Amino acid sequence: MSNVDAESDKRLAAAFRAGGPEAVHDVYRRWSPLVYTMAVRSLGSVPDAEDATQQVFVAAWRGRAGFDPDRAPLASWLVGITRHVVADIHERRSRERQAQEATTMTAEPVVDPDTAHLVDRVMVAEAMAGLGDPQRQILSLAFYEDLTHAQIAERIGLPLGTVKSHIKRSLQRLRVRLEVADDAS
Repeated sequence: MSNVDAESDKRLAAAFRAGGPEAVHDVYRRWSPLVYTMAVRSLGSVPDAEDATQQVFVAAWRGRAGFDPDRAPLASWLVGITRHVVADIHERRSRERQAQEATTMTAEPVVDPDTAHLVDRVMVAEAMAGLGDPQRQILSLAFYEDLTHAQIAERIGLPLGTVKSHIKRSLQRLRVRLEVADDAS
């Protein structure tokens, strides 16, 4: 770049920063091909690149007070804005793609935990109803009243070993019945 072009760019940058009405037009005419080329190469879409180019120059105009010509030339500042705009568009695309994938996936039916718990309780109650006494009574005392084996033996008047045997056999029967019921559903 010649000294004449560099001086012209500096004057244009100063006029742009000052908010000169013709400056935005001149800055756009001077650097929009650079911004557009970067956008179209990254985004791969002409309409998206056109939108990105517009967003870059609108952002630059609105943020022109933050431009410091002593830190970097106007072209470099515009390239930085372009990178941010392009990254935002890529991020937006990614979010849209994820949202679309989420809505098109077949979701597992949502089961209310309270409903699932209620179904489990009904199944256990039905399986326990199939047990005869004293097994049903012993399991009810153990699980619904939270009694120890010794307390159950004392309450119903059976030896401790008999209570333990009834609990073990009853749990095995319940497991088989619930597994069969689970396999059927």
